[in-house]
Amino acid sequence: MHQITLRAPCRIFGKGLHTGQNTQITLLPAPVDTGVVFRIRGGGRQVEVQACCGSVVRTTLSTSLGRDGLEVCTVEHLLAALAGLQIDNVIVEADGPEIPAMDGSAQPFVARIMEVGRQLQPASRRYIKVLAPVIVDDGEKHAGLYPAITPSLSFMIDFENPAIQTQSLTVYLTPQTFVAQLAKARTFGFIEDLQNLQRNGFALGAGLDNAVGLNPDGTVLNPEGLRYPDEFVRHKILDAIGDLMLAGSPIVAAYRGIRSGHQMNVRLLEILAEQPDRWEFVSAAPQAQAV
Repeated sequence: MHQITLRAPCRIFGKGLHTGQNTQITLLPAPVDTGVVFRIRGGGRQVEVQACCGSVVRTTLSTSLGRDGLEVCTVEHLLAALAGLQIDNVIVEADGPEIPAMDGSAQPFVARIMEVGRQLQPASRRYIKVLAPVIVDDGEKHAGLYPAITPSLSFMIDFENPAIQTQSLTVYLTPQTFVAQLAKARTFGFIEDLQNLQRNGFALGAGLDNAVGLNPDGTVLNPEGLRYPDEFVRHKILDAIGDLMLAGSPIVAAYRGIRSGHQMNVRLLEILAEQPDRWEFVSAAPQAQAV
């Protein structure tokens, strides 16, 4: 498979989920082997930050990248869209402290990218092929990468809220399965937690236009209801796809998450980098497998 970039620049406007600030990003085509690079602007300065686990500065309720005092938060949904569509090389110019929340899913990013189109490049993709398990455990939480022929993601969550309870799902990752089964899954939150989050500077832009809201009795507050019966676990898989793109290359492995989140996903990539005997770079594309 060839590396892929965008055919043309793509501008996206919106409000930040946590900052509540209006913001704009511009996605630019990039040369072979650029990877994903964020140009973060603020205070009359600009820094370039490679999308990798070494650039992560915070993982509280979202994944934030930064350098030299400048950062951009909530990058995971955009990264998931890029990974799901197999975009290898792109520059993301961020004119605010947060990536736009859009509707709380990756679908608006997918739609804009498909509008401008994807461009094949004259170089092969390089994959990280996992050869032996790489695991992070924290009590009842687990994140792991296991050898596999086809990239897949499995996730299990359990919440006391009646709308969620226990949900689990496995998806074999291709652009087709990403768009059909994951891209539209929105972030979610509990109305009883909102005031406390906002007192601590989070979810300042949260609303039913960019998240699924839940009452303690399991009532879904969004008038349109859920997009999938198990939208919650699908969104957790979407988040994991975005976080795993911080490896710097697509990973050929079976990812398994149990109650894990951004912090554990980033730690998993750090351990992967620390254990080079458990993986290798390959250029052959994995065999596609339908669900």
